Amino acid sequence: MTLRRKERVEDQIKKEVSQIIDLNLKDPRVGFITITSVDLSPDLKFAKIFFTVLGDEKEREKSEKTLVRATKFIQQKMASRIRLKYTPQIVFKYDNTLQQALRIEKILSEIEDEKKNRGKD
Repeated sequence: MTLRRKERVEDQIKKEVSQIIDLNLKDPRVGFITITSVDLSPDLKFAKIFFTVLGDEKEREKSEKTLVRATKFIQQKMASRIRLKYTPQIVFKYDNTLQQALRIEKILSEIEDEKKNRGKD
């Protein structure tokens, strides 16, 4: 399988799962979820779906538990929307890239402040 096909399928899964969550998942415990990326195995049988949630840690945990419970439902809906030989088995993973980037930025800012303070002494 070509890399290009894998990327196209990942994009399609991302789009379809986002729509399924927005339109078909009627659970009030699901917060404002954004699907950030999909990592599909080379054989297209397994998909890690990365997501973020608007809100605090408590909101993230509620949304993540709800997504895990709804995985089979989402997978069934996805199977009816995407025509593949095998419907990928999906797993939801929280995408903490933004928090890591903010933490790194904060550390770099602190280092820069220390350099400025040393220069003044």
